[in-house]
Amino acid sequence: MRFSRRGLLAATAAIAAAPSAFAKPKSSAAPAPWTPDATELAGRVSRKEVSAAELVEAAIQRIETLQPQVQALVASDFERALDKAKTGKLSGPFAGVPFLVKDLDPYKGLPTRYGTRVTLGAKPDQEQTAYIDAFDAAGLITLGKSATPEYGFLPTTEPMGFLPTRNPWNTKHSSGGSSGGAAAAVASGMVAIAHASDGGGSIRIPSANCGLFGLKPSRGRMIPNRPSSWGIDLSVSHVLSHSVRDSAAMFAATERTDGAAPFKPIGMIGQTLKKKLKVGLLMNGGTGLAPDPEVRIAVENAAKLLRDLGHRVEPTALPMDGAQFGQDFTVLWASGAAELVAGVAKAMGRKPDASALEPFTLGMAELVGKLPKDALSAAMQRLNTTIGAYDTWLTQYDVILSPILGKPPVELGYVAGWVPFEELQARLMAYVGYTPVQNVAGAPAMSVPLHWTAGGLPVGVQIAGRAGGEALLFQLAYQLEQAQPWAHRRPPVSA
Repeated sequence: MRFSRRGLLAATAAIAAAPSAFAKPKSSAAPAPWTPDATELAGRVSRKEVSAAELVEAAIQRIETLQPQVQALVASDFERALDKAKTGKLSGPFAGVPFLVKDLDPYKGLPTRYGTRVTLGAKPDQEQTAYIDAFDAAGLITLGKSATPEYGFLPTTEPMGFLPTRNPWNTKHSSGGSSGGAAAAVASGMVAIAHASDGGGSIRIPSANCGLFGLKPSRGRMIPNRPSSWGIDLSVSHVLSHSVRDSAAMFAATERTDGAAPFKPIGMIGQTLKKKLKVGLLMNGGTGLAPDPEVRIAVENAAKLLRDLGHRVEPTALPMDGAQFGQDFTVLWASGAAELVAGVAKAMGRKPDASALEPFTLGMAELVGKLPKDALSAAMQRLNTTIGAYDTWLTQYDVILSPILGKPPVELGYVAGWVPFEELQARLMAYVGYTPVQNVAGAPAMSVPLHWTAGGLPVGVQIAGRAGGEALLFQLAYQLEQAQPWAHRRPPVSA
């Protein structure tokens, strides 16, 4: 990985001088975003107000300036990116826009390290998935790989094999996980948009922690990426962005349109919501634990905003035994860790210890080893039952409003992989409990940045829908973005 200094002030000046769709608004208009979004950048390239090479050069300079403070990248690919930008043969809705791919997915020419020390010597990949191909087809220019926790297991990005990724709003705090590097990069202005994935909240959690918009798609909605061998395909991919329109445009560019797609394509959703919704308000987590007061305020304020917009909001509860669901999800999650640990052991020729893998990864594998033989199959049966329960729940409501996390962004180290296993499990129980339901149900959910604490930390709220219901979520997101803009808020550590 190389982060050399470059004399790129001229390129930065060219970007700043280019005409902007985000000029200073009139007094009655929404506050102007502090940095152009990806849609605006692509428009500038298309209008020849700036070249793709100038965008890439300016992004490289921002990365080199901010990387020591936030540690959002784990690999750079600057020379290839510049070469690609200078060819002038770019097309697609985001032609010329700088981009990052999360380091859980292969990208040709770069190594994939999965946030673990085991792969520090990995060679560059020679292949990539059809989903990653779609980013190239959209005209994006990949500058490198964004940081992730070890194998994406934790809701914070501070793997022992790399420096911790820090939150641009307060560098003592976590940017979230597992797409924490992507969130820190977008929030700080390194890039306007970045790839992310979500197997238990990994798009929504970092979005909530970093003041970004992040939507988790329905299972099977997007072009196929990494298949799961865990019985239930939990993980889906999309992006993190400042604006709703960036997310919607990338969604349109990467959703499945083939005849076997489980949902009818929605295309580019660009309009705000026109109808009134029935909203279920879920405040306490499945274990019955109440959220932190600041999180409660964030959700209550979001509920008030929805009511002010004419929507009906009423309290609701999870349609399943939350404690049992949490235990079953942990068993499924831990089974994935056990598979990975077994694979590492085979590759190393010995059982890995804490010098190779983090205590949390090893602890989850040990947990699986102590379970009764039928524990995983029983957990899978119950989890599959919750899919129907969720679908039935969403016949009563258009969307569900809830917290994303039990606390505002925690300090680095609070849920890190080296915390003693039992203590970390208890902390995770209180911190993460709202997001995995949609992964099991295969339903879409979004993090909307509507609240900041008195100390300046973002607290996103979750709005979830029924499977295949992304169009409604995007329309509601546009309405909320218009009613209570967030893109003008600038973190202390930013370009």
